[in-house]
Amino acid sequence: MLLFRLEPLRFSFLARESIHFPEGKSSNILRGAFGSIFRRIACLPHCPGAQSCPQRITCPYARLFEPAATAPGPSGLADHPRPFVFRAIHLDGRTFAPDQPFHFDLNLFDTDPTTIAYLVLTFAQLARDGLGPGRDKVDLTTVSQLHTQAMIYENGLMQNKHDLPPLTLDLSPVPEPISHFRVKFITPTELKSGQQLASRPEFAILATRARDRISTLRELYGDGPLPIDFRAFGNRAALIKMTRCDIQSVDIQRRSTRTGQTHSIGGFIGEAEYEGDLAEFLPYLRAAKWTGVGRQTVWGKGEIDVSI
Repeated sequence: MLLFRLEPLRFSFLARESIHFPEGKSSNILRGAFGSIFRRIACLPHCPGAQSCPQRITCPYARLFEPAATAPGPSGLADHPRPFVFRAIHLDGRTFAPDQPFHFDLNLFDTDPTTIAYLVLTFAQLARDGLGPGRDKVDLTTVSQLHTQAMIYENGLMQNKHDLPPLTLDLSPVPEPISHFRVKFITPTELKSGQQLASRPEFAILATRARDRISTLRELYGDGPLPIDFRAFGNRAALIKMTRCDIQSVDIQRRSTRTGQTHSIGGFIGEAEYEGDLAEFLPYLRAAKWTGVGRQTVWGKGEIDVSI
């Protein structure tokens, strides 16, 4: 069986002060705060930085937040993808009053229990330091597994449930024939075709980008690369036809607090429909709902959903 494992986690909070999440910026705010506090918790004060740290091979911060390749990586990647993505689009543009609950989700592809413990420590400290542009105070109330609803952290304590099973997805072709499905691009998505960004989510591009991301995450953090014929997979994907495409571009900019530079985190959203022999590809696109597909997935980009 072709399997892909992950830990889908929900971090729940209670606002102590009024907190606002700017439109399109929720995941960027969470990622930036997470990185700075995680480094403070995991790294020694005199650390020169993850790129030159002599302990980077064993450092949890370097492994999770700045995973650089020491040799040419899978799919020709110069740097490894981070083993997590945020899911916080539901917070965009919203304000939470004191004593009002809110949450975000984080999908983790490194299923080592110690990694989860570091995440909990980091977001508990983030809550104490303050969250959002105004550093508004919040409380981390619970951390739970989405697929089992089991509590990992509650009432200020880890629950010592190291034997909780990760979410396991079967990538084998579904047994029943599938000839048509719709893909919804929930968050801004950018797909590369060669050295350029694709203007439309042609199926061969979408399916192979999803395949490559899943295989890379498996190779770096899980059960190893996908044992499939990549060329044959791509050739079959090229036979699938797009029958409808209703997408629109979204322009969102983020500003790095570390460098001061502004970067685009936009892309296209909308829907596309496809026809053909789709049973082989449906599991990969269902998995891509959790991993994201395309560029800058760590910020929550490239979240998709598939309906038959």
